[in-house]
Amino acid sequence: MEEIKTTEDRPLNFIEKIIEDDLANHRLPNDTIVTRFPPEPNGYLHIGHIKSICLNFGLAEKYHGRCHLRLDDTNPAKEDMEYINSIKEDIHWLGFDWGKHEYYASDYYDQLFEIAVRLIKEGKAYVDSLSAEEMKEYRGTLTEPGKNSPDRDRPIEENLRLFMEMKEGKYPEGAYTLRAKIDMASPNINMRDPALYRIKYATHPRTGDKWCIYPMYDFTHPISDAIENITHSICTLEFEDHRPAYDWATSIDGIEHTPHQYEFARLNINYLLMSKRKLLYLVNNNFVTGWDDPRMPTISGVRRRGYSPESMKDFVARVGVAKVEGVVDYSLMEFCVREDLNKRAERLMAVLDPLEIEIDNYPDGKVEYFTAENNVEDPNSGTHEIAFSKHLYIEREDFMEVPVKGYHRLYPGNEIRLKYAYYITAQSIEKDENGNIIKVHCTYDPESRGGDTPDKRKVKGTSHWVCRDICTVAEVRQYDKLFKSECPGAQTGNYLDDLNPDSLVVIPKVYIEKEAENAKVGSYFQFIRNGYYCVDSKDSKPGKMVFNRTCTLKDSWAKQKAKMGIK
Repeated sequence: MEEIKTTEDRPLNFIEKIIEDDLANHRLPNDTIVTRFPPEPNGYLHIGHIKSICLNFGLAEKYHGRCHLRLDDTNPAKEDMEYINSIKEDIHWLGFDWGKHEYYASDYYDQLFEIAVRLIKEGKAYVDSLSAEEMKEYRGTLTEPGKNSPDRDRPIEENLRLFMEMKEGKYPEGAYTLRAKIDMASPNINMRDPALYRIKYATHPRTGDKWCIYPMYDFTHPISDAIENITHSICTLEFEDHRPAYDWATSIDGIEHTPHQYEFARLNINYLLMSKRKLLYLVNNNFVTGWDDPRMPTISGVRRRGYSPESMKDFVARVGVAKVEGVVDYSLMEFCVREDLNKRAERLMAVLDPLEIEIDNYPDGKVEYFTAENNVEDPNSGTHEIAFSKHLYIEREDFMEVPVKGYHRLYPGNEIRLKYAYYITAQSIEKDENGNIIKVHCTYDPESRGGDTPDKRKVKGTSHWVCRDICTVAEVRQYDKLFKSECPGAQTGNYLDDLNPDSLVVIPKVYIEKEAENAKVGSYFQFIRNGYYCVDSKDSKPGKMVFNRTCTLKDSWAKQKAKMGIK
């Protein structure tokens, strides 16, 4: 086997240490690690899954093994091909591929059924008629042992007959359950005769109506790992209590390979929810526009918002892999996004709140062009041309009729620099009938082109601008955090109470330099002084472009919280 070298500056995490020890001591078949990413296709993947995806696929890459994609499709009532397709798209977006190793729990239904029959024949499983409520009552508590079901000693022949009749569809849902016969007094509740099969009448997205009994997760998942020769079954800490059930299932007679389960801390981020159930409620009740709403913490949501896959992989790498649960600050994620986009985003000038500038001494009808760098951080990013004429737009906040102390932008009598272009001086203003400023008349210095003057004078203020008549007009969606509380619902018990009313502000007409007409989905942009943006992948189209704000240039949430009175 090729020698494994650790080139990262960071120390090995505990899973890497286990793997390197296993490889060094030749404990693995063919000295090859095999991991898997096993999502249930009952919703879209969220940011928390990125950590698991990067861990499982990343370990396989690092140690020259392989990672399987296995869809845990054991509950047809909640699963859909839409979810399966979205899961594949998300993993590919992150830059990982499973090659020919795409599997489904449903691939093993016949084998799982045969194993269940064998357990019945060996007296290790029985058909139970207890209802869900009764089963919960019989199970006991964390401090009190459970008690045996009245059906626990049902004869083997009767168990076999009932199980076959369950498979043939002779009983309604809930009438019977197949349970393992383990130990109702076990200190681990998951080992108190866990359910192996239940009756469910629902069309499966892959097997159709072939089955009306479906295996339970704690039975299916470990056996699927064993069938696929998984060496390191890596999951989050909430499955730690399920490890005895995992070990029990993989030790069933006839199962030749024994994988091992290792648990790590899941990714928890403040201001976000990672519950599929709660996210589904937001979607179904129109609090958001869908699973891919750019405010959603789904992978499809952050992709549509303009987060790059590189930034998300950097984020989970910085968080690391640990055994203890914790909460990561949202600002770290946005820091990683900014760090990455700063190096790749094309710079454009865009005016979100326009105020018209008329340069009185600039020739009517004249248009000239200035060269702008696409990205000052990337010398190979190239340049583009920006049109300039007599009529421009600047941001309304860049002009004050009566300036406050320390204000260095445009006001009557003051001279500023227009980025890339000329020095201008405000001379007079026009107002509407309500007293609102609608235009500022200026003069320009023709000898200041590009920001230099013969007398070498300097100005303190610089404003970005857009040519009024040669520009792109687009809708801009200003996205922010979906929740205004670090822990949604912590105070009132209802996470909906903490929805941020300003999580989306739509600006229907924003003026962007003409270069924006060439913007494509998947490209990244920095609107100078305004933030990072991307083309919306669903609603933007030629002639009606839509840009989504990915994030601000700085972490402005502290200031926003103060305005909203949030501590």
